[in-house]
Amino acid sequence: MKSSQKYYLILPVVILLTLVVGFILGNYFSNNSISRKFFLNSGNKIDVILDIINDQYVDSVNMKDMVEAAIPNFLKELDPHSTYIPSQDLETVNEEMDGHFSGIGVQFNRQNDTIIVVNVIPGGPSEKVGIQPGDRIVTINDSIFAGVGASDEKIVKNLKGPKGSKVRVGVKRANENKIQEYEITRGDVPLNTVDVAYEVSNGIGFIKINKFGKKTHAEFLTAVGELMQAGCNAFIIDLRQNLGGAFDAAINISNEFLPAGRLITYAEGKAFPRTEAYANGTGVCQTQPVIILTDEMSASASEIVAGAIQDNDRGLIIGRRTFGKGLVQTQLDLSDGSAIRLTTARYYTPSGRCIQKNYELGKGTEYELDLINRFNHGEFDSKDSINLAGYKQFKTVMGRPVYDGGGVMPDIFIPRDTAGMTSYYSLLLQNAVIQGYAFKYSDQYREKLNKFTNYKKLWDYLKTQPLLDGVVQYAETKGIRPRPVLINISSGLITNLTQAYIVRNFFDDDGFYPIYFHKDPVIMKAIDVINKGEAFPTLQEDTKE
Repeated sequence: MKSSQKYYLILPVVILLTLVVGFILGNYFSNNSISRKFFLNSGNKIDVILDIINDQYVDSVNMKDMVEAAIPNFLKELDPHSTYIPSQDLETVNEEMDGHFSGIGVQFNRQNDTIIVVNVIPGGPSEKVGIQPGDRIVTINDSIFAGVGASDEKIVKNLKGPKGSKVRVGVKRANENKIQEYEITRGDVPLNTVDVAYEVSNGIGFIKINKFGKKTHAEFLTAVGELMQAGCNAFIIDLRQNLGGAFDAAINISNEFLPAGRLITYAEGKAFPRTEAYANGTGVCQTQPVIILTDEMSASASEIVAGAIQDNDRGLIIGRRTFGKGLVQTQLDLSDGSAIRLTTARYYTPSGRCIQKNYELGKGTEYELDLINRFNHGEFDSKDSINLAGYKQFKTVMGRPVYDGGGVMPDIFIPRDTAGMTSYYSLLLQNAVIQGYAFKYSDQYREKLNKFTNYKKLWDYLKTQPLLDGVVQYAETKGIRPRPVLINISSGLITNLTQAYIVRNFFDDDGFYPIYFHKDPVIMKAIDVINKGEAFPTLQEDTKE
């Protein structure tokens, strides 16, 4: 046979063998080489990478922990307010919004690693068994909690529990040597969002709201009703330090002040159809003068209320520029008990402005520095330090100019109050010295102080006591040496706060805030504006100081 014929006979066999060997080698390296390529469908890259790690990483890896750590980092690439809530934290987060949790019904603080009951909630589980303010909780379910440095988180975890469950606490009472055991059946404990409501001046009601939750509107209506019964016909609503909360609560409270048909706010997003909220005319405060107090920590739902009142020319905003959060988060619950709060829309004030301050995707740190930058620029001390360049102007119903981006500007600017502030006073605050002395004083004279029937009588008595000297001596035992010149400068602040903390130990926030706020410059300005009949806006209000 000719060589050429042999070649053509052998060639198909060679080609077949080559294909078989190539297939075998390709399959081998595809299955065994760490450098192989993985073909991806759109959107599944993360799943593929996790599978590769789980399959081929040199050591065993807890994939669940890896995913838990990765999710917050994914969300950090979005806006600063989209966030992940792990399953172990979701219950606490939801409790804050729902306005209650299951526990024993006490407020506590720690002094020298001892749990001290500050307040017993009236009608709550602890009051029913005889727990009193000033009691020291030394054991919980036979475990020692005194002198062991237990964290607040651990204490709360042991005191909280399902409604109807029981917990045993060992209590040491002042002037008693014996530890007394109490078995407490846990029950619902309210988380109030209205801190206090009282007549701050003749005919003027003051209401402080600390956050917006599911029960805020009901609490607010109760407060307004009681103040009206007491003769109040004008209101100051304090939203300072209020970081926001439930969107609906802000709409409902705004509705109480606006006539029917007025726009309160609207929201829209890519997958969030435009939704508008209008006043329905059922509000109980549609004609009374109203002042809203704000500062740089008034955010989100607080800004909805402030924006609705301002844009509708219903009342005045007094204080400082708000935080600037105009984004709406929707909570999406996941099957493992965790959740994400994802920004799904922007909200707008009635004039059409979005007060959300500038941010860049994935740059949360820069966003968080905004308040520090405001402080450094002097904005907290001078209205002239606020730069409105680049902000778009809008008009209120009356035609007053207002601006988008960067928060709600107050109609009347009040700088932060620095009178009496010294380094000595700052040290007392940083080390909780005033609060500690107030506990000590309350314990020492509890029997006498318990006899006062209201906070005003107790306050009058405390004004006659040498509390400033007591604080200074107590501070020295904590390593803070006396500074006579600085003490003299801060004496008013020290004395006022000491009185307020002592009164709180006997009359809770109802006694604390009237004392704490009695010379507050923002509240005093609001009272002055109302008394002068200037609480309703005019076209000149934006130039007032």
